Amino acid sequence: MYDIDPMIWPKLLLLLAIVGASMYFFELGLRKWLKVEKKKFFSYNHINDKHKKVDWTIRIGFLVAILGGGTFNMTRDPMEWLWFLEPWFLLFVFIGVSESARALMEWKYAENRRAYMVTIIHLVFVLVLLLTVINTDFFWML
Repeated sequence: MYDIDPMIWPKLLLLLAIVGASMYFFELGLRKWLKVEKKKFFSYNHINDKHKKVDWTIRIGFLVAILGGGTFNMTRDPMEWLWFLEPWFLLFVFIGVSESARALMEWKYAENRRAYMVTIIHLVFVLVLLLTVINTDFFWML
C-alpha cells in the first residue's frame, strides 16, 4: 500500500544535482554577462551594517513565523490547515523577501551598481525553477 520506490534515492540525487548545477551555472553566466564579480561559494556577505540588521530581522521573523505557523496548524485538523502557514510557502516568502532586501541594499550601497540586477534575475530564476520542479513532480521523476 505505501511502497517506496527503490530508485527514489538515485532519482532524488540526480534531481538535486541538476537543479543545483543549473542554478550555479545560470548565476555564473549572468555575472559574467553583466560584469559583476563572483561571490564566494556558501558565504553570505552583507553589504553594510544596515543590511546585516535587516537580514537578521528577516531571519528571526521567518523563524517566528515558521514556528508559530507550525504550532497553529498542528492544533487544527489536517484538512483545515492554512496554506499560508505551511513551511513550503513560508520558505518561498523567506527567499523572496531576503533576496529582495539584498537587491535593494546592492542597488543603494554596492560599488558595482549592476549587482542588484544579478540578484533579482537570479531570484526570479530560482523561484520559477523551484515552482516548476514542485508542480511537475520533480520533472516526472518521482
